[in-house]
Order: sequence, then structure tokens, then C-alpha cells
Amino acid sequence: MRHLALLSILVPDYDEGIAFFVGTMGFELLEDTDLGGAKRWVRVAPKGAQTGFLLARAVGERQTAAIGNQGGGRVWLFLHTDNFDKDYAELRAKGVHFEEDPRDEPYGRLAVFNDPFGNRWDLIQLIPELQQLPLR
Repeated sequence: MRHLALLSILVPDYDEGIAFFVGTMGFELLEDTDLGGAKRWVRVAPKGAQTGFLLARAVGERQTAAIGNQGGGRVWLFLHTDNFDKDYAELRAKGVHFEEDPRDEPYGRLAVFNDPFGNRWDLIQLIPELQQLPLR
């Protein structure tokens, strides 16, 4: 069996990444291992998720320039929820910046937000019929 285990997401600093993903988003800190020098292996994921993020501290000019632009300016991260209104209110109360008010689409309810690093996300609750379908 295969599954996608980790996606690497560039952050300016490991502790800033942990503060946002764990403190603000409510993700779990799965691992924070010192690899020597200034390098760490830091994994975070939404509670119960099979796929998580490896927080990668940007090194050098090229990686630093790519922080917040890994999706080329598009929404590239999709956080599914089973209680949109609750999660939207909690994230706003924690200072998460939403680009728009929530809107309803044929596939569900969503709003675009930005993490503090510049990445664009969808917070989305799919309609019940789509929640049961496998990804293609």
C-alpha cells in the first residue's frame, strides 16, 4: 500500500512554523528532532490525518524567496472540515487572515485564507455527497 506521507512546506523559522501550525491551526506536533547545527526534522499534521507537513526552514536566497509562493500565487492547500462555521470562527478569532467572506459553491462551503508565510489555503466543507467519494 502507498500513501502520501509528507509535503514539505518552506518556513522562515522552525519555531514560527510550529507556532502557526500547532498553536493557531491546532495541528499536532508529530516530531521535532534536532539533526545538528541549525537543522531539525519537524513534522506536523491535522489531528487524525494520514498526510502531514515537513516544516523546512528555508536556506539560501532561492528558498527564502519561495516562502509563501510554493503554489505560484494560487490556492494550493485545502483544509477540509466537517464543521465549517465553527472552524472559520475559531481561526478568525486566532487572527487568521481570510481574503473573503465564506461562500457557497456547488461542491461545498469555503473561504480562502492566508497563513503568515503567504501561502493561500481553502478552508472547505464539502457537500455530504462528495465527502464519501474517493479522490481521483
